[in-house]
Amino acid sequence: MSGQFEQLVLPIGTTLDRFINTQQSNFPFAKGEFSQLLRDIAIASKIVNREINRAGLANIAGSFGAHNNHGEEQQKLDIVANVRFTRALKLGGEVCAIASEEDEEMIDTGNHNGKYVVAIDPLDGSSNIDVNVAVGTIFSIYRRISPAGTAPTQEDILQKGTNQVAAGYILYGSSTMLVLTSGAGVDGFTYEPSLGEYYLSHPNMRMPSNGKIYSVNESSFAGFPPGVQDYIRYCHEHNFSARYIGSFVADFHRNLLKGGIFMYPESLKSPEGKLRLMYECFPLAFIVEQAGGKASQGGKRILDIEPKRLHQRSPLYIGSAEMVESLEKHLLLDRVRV
Repeated sequence: MSGQFEQLVLPIGTTLDRFINTQQSNFPFAKGEFSQLLRDIAIASKIVNREINRAGLANIAGSFGAHNNHGEEQQKLDIVANVRFTRALKLGGEVCAIASEEDEEMIDTGNHNGKYVVAIDPLDGSSNIDVNVAVGTIFSIYRRISPAGTAPTQEDILQKGTNQVAAGYILYGSSTMLVLTSGAGVDGFTYEPSLGEYYLSHPNMRMPSNGKIYSVNESSFAGFPPGVQDYIRYCHEHNFSARYIGSFVADFHRNLLKGGIFMYPESLKSPEGKLRLMYECFPLAFIVEQAGGKASQGGKRILDIEPKRLHQRSPLYIGSAEMVESLEKHLLLDRVRV
C-alpha cells in the first residue's frame, strides 16, 4: 500500500525559479535582477508558446506582408514574438538595451539603471509554422559596459561572445523546452502547461563528442567552399545521416542530444554566411561549449570574434567536438592546396 501511495504522489520536479535560487554558487550573476530577467524571458516564452499552439485557429500563421531589415519576409508570428519578448524585457526593468533580429537598431528600453543587455532572435524558423515544424527563440545576456543610470550605447551590445553571462533557447516542439547556461554547464527545462511552469528535465546536458548526423542545406552544395564539399562527401562515404529541418534551434537541439554537426557555410549566394553572429551564433556557441561541443567559423572559435555590426553575419560549424574538428581539417587541407 505504501508503494502504491508513493506512486500517486511522485514529486513533479524542480521549477526554473527554484533551480536558480538553489544554484546561486553556479550562477555568479544570479542575484535578484538576473533571476527576474530569466523570469521575464520565461513568461514571454509561455505567451509565445500559446500563440504558436493556436496559430491555425487565430489567423496568425503565414506571412505578415512585409520584410524585416534583412530583406526576409516577416511572418505574423515574427511580429507577435518580437512584441512579446520586447515588452516583457522592458516591463521587467532589468534590461537597458535589446538587440532583436526584427529591429534594425538597438532598442533603448528606457531602463537606464538596468544592468543587462539582451540579444535575441524572437522566433527562429518562423516560416515553418504553417507546416507544424518546430521553431524556437534564441537569446544572449550580457552585463552592460556603460555606467548604470546612463543611456545604453552600441558598445553595450557589440560584445564578444566570451562576455556572455548567460545564453539559452526555447524550443517550441512536441514539448516546449528552455535550455540554459550561465557558464556552469547546460540544463534543460520542460514546460508543463497545466501548471504553467518550467521543470528541470535534462540536468547537466552533455553533447556526445562524436556523432553520425550532419545538418546542412545541401541544395546550396555547388556554392559551398571546396573544403565543405569535401567534408559532405566524407559524410556520404561514412554513411552519416542527413537531418536538416530548416529551424536552427530544432536542428541544434537534436544534435545536442544525439551528437552531430550543423553547418551553415558561406556560399556564392551568401558570401558572409547567413546566420547572425550576435543572436544566433554567439548564444548557441556558448551553450555548445558548455555542453562539451565546439563552434567554429571555419578555423576560428566563434566566441572570439569581435562583432562590428548589430546584424553581422557569419559562417557557422557547430556540434560534436570531433566532427567540427574533422570539418576544420577539411577546410585547412583546402587552403593548403590553394
